[in-house]
Amino acid sequence: MNWIMFMIIGCEIAFWVFILLGLICRYILKMEKLGLVLLSCTPVIDLILLIVTGLDLYRGAIATTAHALAAVYIGVSIGFGRSMIGWVDARFKYYVTKQGKLPNRLHGKSFAKHYSKGFVRHIVAYVIGCGLLMAILHIINDASRTEALSNMMKIWSIIVGVDLMITASYFMWPRQEKRKT
Repeated sequence: MNWIMFMIIGCEIAFWVFILLGLICRYILKMEKLGLVLLSCTPVIDLILLIVTGLDLYRGAIATTAHALAAVYIGVSIGFGRSMIGWVDARFKYYVTKQGKLPNRLHGKSFAKHYSKGFVRHIVAYVIGCGLLMAILHIINDASRTEALSNMMKIWSIIVGVDLMITASYFMWPRQEKRKT
């Protein structure tokens, strides 16, 4: 495993550590401003990963799947970051502080609409991630060094297509409410 993969793993860990610390400050320590600052640091982690990955490739490294995953990670973090933080925030507030209300489980058309919002976030992540990959392809301008980046865009395109089919399926065959036993 190359060092870029360790950077991605480290950034993912840092992302969740900052979220956890932000929530602890916000709800347990009652330091809302510090909690907000810590939660706001998550995009800085993405910026660090982007700079490190870009410098590695600029210095002559051959792009690997790890380099491509860095762009995917950044796209997903930007596209889904706010909703992930909101999801964790609601559950932290409910389970840890015993405040608030756990969101209801969705079903039927409301679940389909909710899932379609996730698909839109996936498109945002895809556009950002592939935009970064295409920018790197343009800057490096050496197909022999960037094949992994092109391959990642192809794979991600297939994944987005599958996600679109799943999204459409929830409108055609709405998720049923689970029976309580």
